[in-house]
Amino acid sequence: MEFLWTVLTALITLGILVAFHEYGHFWVARRCGVKVLRFSVGFGTPLWRTQDADGTEYTISAIPLGGYVRMLDEREGEVASSELHRAFNHQSVWARIAIVSAGPLANFLLAIFVFWVLFLSGEKGLVPVVESVEPDSPAYFAGIEVGQEIISVDGKPTPTINALSFRLLERLGDSGFIELEARYAGSEVQYSSNAPIDRWLAGIEAPNPIGGLGIALAFPPVLPVVEETIENSPSELAGFLPGDRIVSADNQMMANWSDWVDYVRARPGVPIAVVVERDRLEVSLSLTPEEKLSNGDTIGSVGMSVQAPEIPAESLRVFDRGPFDALLAALQRTFDLIVFTFESILKMLQGLISTANLSGPITIAQVAASSAESGWQSWLGFLALLSISLGALNLLPIPILDGGHLLFYIIEAFTGRAVPERIQGWGYQMGLIMVMSLMAFALYNDFSRL
Repeated sequence: MEFLWTVLTALITLGILVAFHEYGHFWVARRCGVKVLRFSVGFGTPLWRTQDADGTEYTISAIPLGGYVRMLDEREGEVASSELHRAFNHQSVWARIAIVSAGPLANFLLAIFVFWVLFLSGEKGLVPVVESVEPDSPAYFAGIEVGQEIISVDGKPTPTINALSFRLLERLGDSGFIELEARYAGSEVQYSSNAPIDRWLAGIEAPNPIGGLGIALAFPPVLPVVEETIENSPSELAGFLPGDRIVSADNQMMANWSDWVDYVRARPGVPIAVVVERDRLEVSLSLTPEEKLSNGDTIGSVGMSVQAPEIPAESLRVFDRGPFDALLAALQRTFDLIVFTFESILKMLQGLISTANLSGPITIAQVAASSAESGWQSWLGFLALLSISLGALNLLPIPILDGGHLLFYIIEAFTGRAVPERIQGWGYQMGLIMVMSLMAFALYNDFSRL
């Protein structure tokens, strides 16, 4: 059942992104007077098809890892003289640039719309208050102190922990200084300082920027209270109920949820005697964690989730935006993520960000499923991020991608002559090799994580 859910959410997520991308090409092509022969979501054998009055065929195909819009083009087949004016290769170079650019632009517009919806529905985040500072860390040398709230990084506001994490991620692999501003709760006095960095967290897989800065942030304590159990899991079979507070395991006190998680993970297949508090009474239970593989290690798993902690009002920052403010915030968030994507690709090529962070369709499917399980807002946020990544990657100047076509057309626009077909052919062959190699490497990373 879990596998089917993962596949279903992945197909829906990728299908939406591909459909928007290809519709961008389709819509602009039609407006430019180009005849579209086929609009396909997916590659390979069509599973479903229909046709409109203009002769355009719409299909959903068997391999859901992309899509395409096939236009009338003399380079791909004979075109009747009466329809030459509707062929793609007979359009002006600026029309061809518009058609090719429209796919990535559609992905960016989708992200803006999704963020706008999310911001209209309200945004919340924990305030980034420092709980501890590691000795001899960048934050230590910057003079950051316990109890301070970090209010900006490099002059950019960090009202929430997520915002702080993102601004620090922008500095991965950099050298020099990170400019920090902080203040104490209830005070208007701001303290500015510089945290020294040298190839900061370069080459590290799944870097933790907040920990890498040398600080731990204050979080509400997560008590070991059961939210729910998975059907037929060890916890359900043992008799755990929602609301049970885990008091002890094998006579060891469980003060918080992480204590319980660590205890279970370290005991795959080992029986555990548990005492829970239920309706103010102590109840004794026994369960045996099932064995589960995680990053090559065998860990224990009991199939239960934790009850979310209550967050004090002073620790939570709430943003209620009107339609216009939400739109401005959506535009800014999308722009920041586009820039971050391109900077990350450049740093990866420079060896400043580990290539192990590249993800393929398996990881995308897993994250899509887990985000959907967390709620519609979480899934929509992931959809927006993925849409931006798809749009940005397609703009890379690699022949076979939209960016490669744009490169050829921009050269033509400035020189007044089309790039020779022979050179374009070589470029497409090289681009195909590059893209296939990248996909193979991303799949290797996916299987390594499995």
